[in-house]
Amino acid sequence: MNIRSLTRGDGVVIGAAVLLLIASFLDIYSIDGASDSADIPSLWGSGPVVLGVVLAGVIGAALVVVARAMPQPKKVAGLDLGQFGVAFTVFAAWSALGNIFDPAGAFDGEGGFVDELGAGLGLILALIATLVMAAAAVATPLVPALKGALIPAPRPAAPQPYGGQPQGGYGYPGAQQQPYGGQPGQPGQPGQPFGGQPQPGQPQPQAPQQAQAQAQPAGDFSPFWFAVPVPRPLFAEDGSPTPIAELAPGTWYLAVEQRGANLVAQTQDGRRGVLQDTSGIQRG
Repeated sequence: MNIRSLTRGDGVVIGAAVLLLIASFLDIYSIDGASDSADIPSLWGSGPVVLGVVLAGVIGAALVVVARAMPQPKKVAGLDLGQFGVAFTVFAAWSALGNIFDPAGAFDGEGGFVDELGAGLGLILALIATLVMAAAAVATPLVPALKGALIPAPRPAAPQPYGGQPQGGYGYPGAQQQPYGGQPGQPGQPGQPFGGQPQPGQPQPQAPQQAQAQAQPAGDFSPFWFAVPVPRPLFAEDGSPTPIAELAPGTWYLAVEQRGANLVAQTQDGRRGVLQDTSGIQRG
């Protein structure tokens, strides 16, 4: 699971679920004229409210968040977990609305006591929480402001030239690559043993970065590090419609070439592909 793939909308869903849990421990009823010491049950005292509002809302929020954080969506009966989660949140909001209008439930028709019975603070907060939760779960794929990354990727220290190997693993630019054949902290020509001199008539060795610089096409483009706000597919350079990899938020990737509005990016294992959707990317 990658928590950096969570969006702002997922953060709203998580916050609403926390509010729903808090509301579940508050009074389910409000009774006119009742003293402050009156023992009024919480939402946990009603089975229909617990199952239809509290648990349905919490389970729905968990499914939405887990589905977003997983690298590949899991499906149940042809529907992915996120769709199940959205359905649960909408059902919880619908159930909470019904309990607000009819908090007495089966007590209706019993006489004057019911007239003094209303929705308690717990039911009111539960309705607000489930409405916010359902709205965020439904609107996140549709509203650009909610699709932004919940946890922004950390900015790199400096862009690394194409072909350089970052320090500490892929995704942490800023380290300098040792010339091919050279030893750290020792003088000498790249590709030659320590203290060795190139012989007359032999071709002069070139550092990989120099060779790569010669191989790069002419133009104003300079390689740079970038991060994506949401998971995005990386397609093969030959134009195949099948993605070869998926770029995940929270990881820095190297853009090595620009082709119109698209970028050619390099993955952690060295594969290159075309990123067609470059909207909202974060440059290093």
